[in-house]
Amino acid sequence: MRNVQINSNFLYLCGRKMKRMTNYLEELNESQRNAVLYNDGPSLVIAGAGSGKTRVLTYKIAYLLEQGYKPWSILALTFTNKAAREMKERIARRVGEEARYLWMGTFHSIFSRILRAEAQVIGFTSSFTIYDSSDSKSLIKSIVKEMHLDDKTYKPGMIQSRISNAKNHLVLPDAYASNAELYQNDVNAKVPATRDIYRRYWERCRQSDAMDFDDLLVYTYLLFRDHPEIRQKYAGQFRYVLVDEYQDTNFAQHSIVLQLTKEHQHVCVVGDDAQSIYSFRGANIDNILKFTQLYKGARLFKLEQNYRSTQTIVCAANSLIEKNSEQIRKEVFSEKAKGEPIGVFSAYSDVEEGEIVANQIVKLRSREHYSYNDFAILYRTNAQSRIFEEALRKRSLPYKIYGGLSFYQRKEIKDIISYFRLAVNPNDEEAFKRVVNYPARGIGDTTLNKIIDAATLNHVSLWKVLEDPLAYGVSINKGTHAKLQGFREVIENFIKEAAKKSAYEVGTLIVRQSGIMNEIYQSNDPENLSRQENIEELINGMHDFCATREEEGSANIRLTDFLSEVSLLTDQDNDKERDSEKITLMTIHSAKGLEFKNVFVVGLEENLFPSALSLNSYKELEEERRLFYVAITRAEEHCYLSFAKSRFKYGKMEFSSPSRFLKDIDAHFLQLPQEEQLARRIDEGAGRFRREQNERPQLGGKPKVEMIRPTVPRNLTKIGTAMGGKSPTSATLPINVQAGQVIEHERFGIGDVIKIEGTGENSKATVRFRNAGEKQLLLKFARFKVVE
Repeated sequence: MRNVQINSNFLYLCGRKMKRMTNYLEELNESQRNAVLYNDGPSLVIAGAGSGKTRVLTYKIAYLLEQGYKPWSILALTFTNKAAREMKERIARRVGEEARYLWMGTFHSIFSRILRAEAQVIGFTSSFTIYDSSDSKSLIKSIVKEMHLDDKTYKPGMIQSRISNAKNHLVLPDAYASNAELYQNDVNAKVPATRDIYRRYWERCRQSDAMDFDDLLVYTYLLFRDHPEIRQKYAGQFRYVLVDEYQDTNFAQHSIVLQLTKEHQHVCVVGDDAQSIYSFRGANIDNILKFTQLYKGARLFKLEQNYRSTQTIVCAANSLIEKNSEQIRKEVFSEKAKGEPIGVFSAYSDVEEGEIVANQIVKLRSREHYSYNDFAILYRTNAQSRIFEEALRKRSLPYKIYGGLSFYQRKEIKDIISYFRLAVNPNDEEAFKRVVNYPARGIGDTTLNKIIDAATLNHVSLWKVLEDPLAYGVSINKGTHAKLQGFREVIENFIKEAAKKSAYEVGTLIVRQSGIMNEIYQSNDPENLSRQENIEELINGMHDFCATREEEGSANIRLTDFLSEVSLLTDQDNDKERDSEKITLMTIHSAKGLEFKNVFVVGLEENLFPSALSLNSYKELEEERRLFYVAITRAEEHCYLSFAKSRFKYGKMEFSSPSRFLKDIDAHFLQLPQEEQLARRIDEGAGRFRREQNERPQLGGKPKVEMIRPTVPRNLTKIGTAMGGKSPTSATLPINVQAGQVIEHERFGIGDVIKIEGTGENSKATVRFRNAGEKQLLLKFARFKVVE
């Protein structure tokens, strides 16, 4: 009787489990279901944008558990803790407490767990320290100092990047030192001692019982390579391995996955080659493109139904990405509404581009009652945020910078602003402390603390003590005294210049003469390139500030006037918005994996997007196109593309050509302003750049891709020479313009002249611009032409 009861309970439980499994499998479309159910061998799941990739991974793991796999026999590797946490929570809702025992997490978290268990085998203790980026940079800085190298040339961030790149390719110190090509790259970048720094860094980490993030990958690979019995133990434990975002894996990650799966080949990798955009971090698109060649007999599944975007957005994105030659072809489709065409905006300048986007947001909110959270502005470089921040602030529209700082809160900008503050108020203590030894001039914390103590004791400012430190009892040697006086002379010169020159003129002088330009332009690693762009954008903003005020007839264009405006902006940044809803501003790289109802992709110009740095290699150009694909596919309902005909760069207005990528999108899916004229401009721009590219020998075939990219040469005097000595505008004869006429302004675009006031040099025009609103312009400084 008892046996009968046990059997009936067992059948009841099996029936419940089978019913539960059947229920959730019914929630999948056919492609998703096929990908979930196939577990007999290696499989590659190509998941188009918005196609339910996370759902497939989640249900596949739940299905494996229901097929008898123990939770600890499943290894699921992700790129973010958030992704792992979300999947584990979803699985727990399906299968219950079993989900707790899954080996699911980021590559680094899973491999650190394995390394702690096996630490003694590779010469570490189980309590080894994990160095974060700042720890790593600090150690490199110490080694550079010990080796008596110039830390302005051997910048810790740049050296760290080169060592990280080597580790991601599993190039250890000995191999690095003996590789002639890598050494030549370092020589070209003026850092030939990198191989010696790498060796010392490696040894010091081992002596300290420490690993950096890259070491977690390197040592896991070495553990499995050099100790086959340990590799077999974990390969045996992990009967099934799943990897998310496989297109983002680097060589080391790919190699470890192969080590664990080469025998049983129960591996499923999920990703989208069309969204591979992280080569600068070491990601290798070939890992996903060549997966089916590496794993013979691997099944390929394509998730092609997009659940996020309108049909028009999906079709536009398809027409763009099909221009890439290196890809796994797929036909993404949507069954949502057809939706509106993608809007294309042509702006006269970057200033007007900001106005157009802000106006469109206001219009859409009014028309369709969207929340601020439903809007995102996506740009190629961080520096572009300034224009849009200022346009949104002008209309009191709340916003947040996702994955970064507001423009005026970035370190390099705050450093320069501190010099500006000292130039108008040398008694500013916080500004003084921030830059007295930046860039490094040999004034250390000990000396600074002596100055602070003397100032406190005598109830004076730090600057007062600096003027005559010996008189205030500051105990310093002759060399330190000379360094302090050198700093004082620099600031006194800035004070003198700030009293007689415009903010733009003195700003460019400070950037050059403070030493910050030389500091930041020493190398062109990605971090420094971003800083360079931000500094250039700050100077652009100062030019715009002066030019606008001069046109408006205001004489308030000194540095103190600029700082007054900036301080209001930064105060507003720190103010907690009463409304938690905010428009999102971010780089396209930061936007991957996110979605918004309305997306604005801005700055679609040649040499900006695609980046000028991508034009020498077809691989890099295709990655730029994939980046644009990612941007478009973030949009659910509305997508807008914009470009400016001109941008202020390096001290002058530069004219831009529309991005070649606009031509890559089928015109049926675009709504073009002044369609024929714009289409012709896009055609001409694309044709010209295609001709230029045909003349580049590298684009004829596959270029040789360097493992560690040499520094991109750049003209260090570009800012200095272009910005030297001239006001942003100069007086001209008043233009003969009358009320009722239409003008085309250099920065504000098309506008209607409402009225003219004054005579001679005091003549003013009130103009209502179509995007920039109403402005009053002093005609002798105004830069426009009459069009009607």
